[in-house]
Amino acid sequence: MLKAERVAFIQRRLDELYPEQPIPLDHKDPYTLLVAVLLSAQCTDVRVNQVTPALFALADNPADMARQSVEKIREIIRPCGLSPQKSKAIKRLSEMLMEDHGGEVPQDWEALERLPGVGHKTASVVMSQAFGVPAFPVDTHIHRLAQRWGLSNGKNVAQTEKDLKRLFAKENWNSLHLQIIYYGREYCSARGCDGTVCEICTTCYPERKTAKKLRKA
Repeated sequence: MLKAERVAFIQRRLDELYPEQPIPLDHKDPYTLLVAVLLSAQCTDVRVNQVTPALFALADNPADMARQSVEKIREIIRPCGLSPQKSKAIKRLSEMLMEDHGGEVPQDWEALERLPGVGHKTASVVMSQAFGVPAFPVDTHIHRLAQRWGLSNGKNVAQTEKDLKRLFAKENWNSLHLQIIYYGREYCSARGCDGTVCEICTTCYPERKTAKKLRKA
């Protein structure tokens, strides 16, 4: 199967499997999404969704969060891991939103990436899921599957993102990145498939007999 054929099959099959793409992190607006995505670093979405109700009961907007102590925030988010860094980032980014952006999450790549704890991937999620701007956030699931499906050589997440943006139509990026995440969790997980088990892997590479070696993100 040629790469163009793989791309067309993957897009078609994912559309069939996941015609709807609910956002996996519970939130009510761009600010609560931003905080939830920040918390999701090296943590599962399930765990984040268990923690954020208590955090947002304490403060669900930049003004209220900026008034909280780092210690109080840290105590609530401790189950998410990396709580010392994340609690400081949440407080400081809330202060910066008040100081520099009128309490609103900016719809701007550079402004988002200047916020503490907000890297390119987090900014991409917020831009795509909160504001509908075409983006292709690459997490570990997408990085892994792009290699298994022969869509990227997986040198790093930046290269994987560039490769996927080149292969798929821009209007599909926002839905596709969620579809790939869902598929990776359900059918092509790190342990559940080695490149020779799931439907998409076996369809794209029917002759593959050994595990696909991966480059880590």
